[in-house]
Amino acid sequence: MNPNPLKLLLVDDQDLIRESLHIVLDMDPDIQVVGLAENGHVAIKQCEEQQPDVVLMDIHMPVMDGVEATKQIKMAWPHIRVIILTTFQEISYVVDALGAGAEGYLLKAIHPKDLAAGIKWVHQGGTLIPQDIAKMLVQQARGAADAAAPDTGIKPAADEPARTDAYGLSDREVQVLHCIADGLNNKEIAEKLYLSEGTVKNYISSIYSKMDVRDRVQASKKAHEEGML
Repeated sequence: MNPNPLKLLLVDDQDLIRESLHIVLDMDPDIQVVGLAENGHVAIKQCEEQQPDVVLMDIHMPVMDGVEATKQIKMAWPHIRVIILTTFQEISYVVDALGAGAEGYLLKAIHPKDLAAGIKWVHQGGTLIPQDIAKMLVQQARGAADAAAPDTGIKPAADEPARTDAYGLSDREVQVLHCIADGLNNKEIAEKLYLSEGTVKNYISSIYSKMDVRDRVQASKKAHEEGML
């Protein structure tokens, strides 16, 4: 058991989901579930009492929803990191949640291993925005920028986080690419980025496809030539 596991607060109005997440995530030696809350109001009280490192926050809840709770938590305790966990993929919820200060946004269909990895990643200072949602955010930001200033020809700054290079790699794929360039094998990449080896393989396949390369050597060479590393 890790002597200093990260402290996690689970917030969801459905008992089954709350308890299931509790059981699954408590099995990870690096995570300690310190509290459960059924709405945003209870979540704020729990944050005061337990001082969690990370909050896994549902959006739609009675009494106080996840967006409002996130706003209040981030105002009172900016160091507490919040990941929105929801079944809703509508762009308005994403914008509201991220605008309220959330560090990440995940859908409940995620594999438990990847969920645990995501929690650790955010705890270390990373952000989590699934690629499809990042694309929607970019499109919305680009549309808003075009409407506000149609003739400037300036690319909106919001384009940067979602599309970090000429090949449209996600932030996570760029991290994997850096590891490849450093000569790490799949097992070492998985350990460094808190991912399963299967997930790493999927990322590498996606990188090869997007960059139109066949192997690690080609990927590293192309990345260096393009100034991506």
